[in-house]
Amino acid sequence: MNDQRNSKQTPPQNGARDLRSDDDHASGEIQKKESPERRYDLEDRTFEFAKRTRAFIKTIEKTLANIEDARQLVRSSGSVGANYIEANEALGRKDFFCRIKICRKEAKESRYWLRLLDVDQGAARERDILVEEAQQLLNIFGAIVRNAA
Repeated sequence: MNDQRNSKQTPPQNGARDLRSDDDHASGEIQKKESPERRYDLEDRTFEFAKRTRAFIKTIEKTLANIEDARQLVRSSGSVGANYIEANEALGRKDFFCRIKICRKEAKESRYWLRLLDVDQGAARERDILVEEAQQLLNIFGAIVRNAA
């Protein structure tokens, strides 16, 4: 009996899911589970967007137009996250909103450059996913500005 009680009190390690039974909940213990859908810190999400964009660029055909558009895309996709980090270190409310608006602008620009890239059918799916992520980031940053105003 004592071994069972000790195992219930031991928290999961290394981000493991807590899979306690319903009986454990009746005793008032809190269950911690990761949601099935991945949740991101916005800083991590913007970082992953920039990394995924760079990986995508490496897979597309190297035409003159794609090279130029990809250069712009690398800058704008990285700028989304960089400006978000700056916003979190803002000197004041006005500075914070200025940086968040820049994040929104850079997400919009990233979406534009992604749509301009000339890709084959295989890469079109990944591009569409990145365009959708840019749109979601644009919406998030827009909501931050609207809700705080």
